[in-house]
Amino acid sequence: MSDPRMTSSIFTRGAVDLSALRSTPPATARPATPAQAGPPTGLPGGPAGPNGAAVSVVDVTEATFQSEVLERSLNTPVVVDFWAEWCEPCKQLSPVLERLAAEGGGTWVLAKVDVDANPRIAQMFRVQGIPMVYAVVGGQPIDAFSGVVPEAQLRQWIQAILKAGGVTVAEPEDPRLDEADDALMSGDLDAAERAYRKILAESPADAAAEAGLAQVGLARRVAGADPQAALAAAAQAPDDVDAQLLAADIEVLGGLAEQAYARLVGLVRRTAGDDREKVRQHLVSLFTVAGPDDPAVASARRALASALF
Repeated sequence: MSDPRMTSSIFTRGAVDLSALRSTPPATARPATPAQAGPPTGLPGGPAGPNGAAVSVVDVTEATFQSEVLERSLNTPVVVDFWAEWCEPCKQLSPVLERLAAEGGGTWVLAKVDVDANPRIAQMFRVQGIPMVYAVVGGQPIDAFSGVVPEAQLRQWIQAILKAGGVTVAEPEDPRLDEADDALMSGDLDAAERAYRKILAESPADAAAEAGLAQVGLARRVAGADPQAALAAAAQAPDDVDAQLLAADIEVLGGLAEQAYARLVGLVRRTAGDDREKVRQHLVSLFTVAGPDDPAVASARRALASALF
């Protein structure tokens, strides 16, 4: 699956060998017969907890990996979230994943793996940076991404995983938004912009369309940029407004949104007049990409208000 809004798409089919994590021979990963693996007593088709409630989030260790991820994924798609306590971007992504898993009502399960406590699992999945998220269906990883992504995009990714796992997914409520998102995902930024603007002309308060339009702007601004060179240039010229804005864009795409917000709030404090307003507007556009419910945005908005007043 390819989506230009993902911070990085790293999945390569067949590249992950999980055989070393199986506690029993691989034959156990064959699809079970209906008599062996009927849906548990939670929500239809979903795993159940001890009281019959649908399980949405589980903490996974090496000892439980086979049962909680490989075997469970034979019946229910499993999304594996690799995280660590010290990882600040993880603290942005994990709560959103947990909320979406709860909303899913057992149609998919979020399996959380602490990489510090379970380095062997991380090694098997070739995790080089966190947060990293894998989707496992039928005992095999089928897609993955790294970094922090906007919630609207994350919902689309999960819907695609559910479809791949044979789970019936409700049609999008707004086909106009679906068309716009498809254009953005395919890289047709002009068509995406037209579609999002058309939605906003008819529904000015549509948050998803606002986020999509902001993502179009972000994609255009970073097109052709060398991330390392841009960040190095920003480090050498802390008061170069254009260099700092580009660096912030690259940080957002790299899953370092909080760092980008802090960079621009600091620049607001050091600038005045037109430059200050330019930085403020750019920062607000980055807030729009993440969406109003992102806790990092709420914190950065308070910091921005303090810097301005």
